[in-house]
Amino acid sequence: MGDLCAFACNNKADDGVPDVQPRRYGPRFVAMTLPVRSLAEANLLAQAIVNTIPEPFLVLDAELRVLEASRSFYEIFKVEPEGTHGCLLYTLGHGQWDIPALRDLLEKILPERVAMDGFEVDHEFPVIGRRIMLLNARKVLFDHSDTIAILLAFRDITDRRAIEQEKAALLARSEELRRQNDVLLQEMKHRVANSLQIIASILMLQARAVSSDETRFHLQDAHKRVMSVAAVQRHLDMTDGIDQIEVGNYLDKLCGSLGASMVAVDQPVTIIVKSDIGMIPSSKAVSIGLIVTELVINSLKYAFPDRRADAAIRVGYTIDDGRWALTVSDNGVGKTKGQPAKADGGLGTTIVAALAKQLDGRVTMDTSAAGYAVTIGH
Repeated sequence: MGDLCAFACNNKADDGVPDVQPRRYGPRFVAMTLPVRSLAEANLLAQAIVNTIPEPFLVLDAELRVLEASRSFYEIFKVEPEGTHGCLLYTLGHGQWDIPALRDLLEKILPERVAMDGFEVDHEFPVIGRRIMLLNARKVLFDHSDTIAILLAFRDITDRRAIEQEKAALLARSEELRRQNDVLLQEMKHRVANSLQIIASILMLQARAVSSDETRFHLQDAHKRVMSVAAVQRHLDMTDGIDQIEVGNYLDKLCGSLGASMVAVDQPVTIIVKSDIGMIPSSKAVSIGLIVTELVINSLKYAFPDRRADAAIRVGYTIDDGRWALTVSDNGVGKTKGQPAKADGGLGTTIVAALAKQLDGRVTMDTSAAGYAVTIGH
């Protein structure tokens, strides 16, 4: 303990009284200046400081012999003071500290530096098993002597590393499961798209084959509805699993597809989209897309019985302080008596009402000489 006492007492104030300067041990600081009136008191203070540190702690001389070890060092590494004090570090515990990484730290790195923090050592110890240690080292140079002391603090991070590895393994497993789910989802979407296309083709073939005009009308109507579902799915697939979708861009693409596939050559109709900027969940986009598709189909079927150059369908989406409204309007003939798909209770109206209910929305209809409009407001 005399060498450690000398370490504690070598720095003296102007009045010759030794004091303990702030030193960092591992993650904690001992910062105090105490008057020590005798060598015995300095010795007692130094010993108390070393034993107070919860992490294993060593004080080495320039030859790497142990000047002092903390109580926690003895307890954690299962060694005795008799086989530790005054011994070369590499011989402690039958050579358990003769670790190449530790030699590099003490013999190559530390001589060129005053301190080294967070030096990781992964080693299989004879008694306590595999341990991962973070080492903090300090080289202490004295003012009036060539004596050198090395402070070495150990922090056991074995459990922390095990938790980190477990988390990494779980994350890797989660990523693999997510990748597999994405593959399955893409396969399902592909199969659904193919199935819808097959159903639509069968309906169209049947519509051409039947002789009844009423049956042909219903088959063609069913074909258009299947195609509308396919259009909504196709445009949602373009979002590549994104949970939030920009509503204006989504409606633009959807209505562009509807216009390209459903506007008749003998009656050209312009579909105009005007939307506020905003994001909607993909689940909400499905219902909105189906509503827009159904209303656009109805307008194409009934609003323009005669050819007109200015025929137009307008799709609008507005957002105001959390409230939103979706409007599909046309400048066609408006609602006339006996018009089934645009009248209350028709199939189109029933579908729109059911989808609006899913969105907690309310459906209002307005007809005049200027056309027909349906609004879903939330």
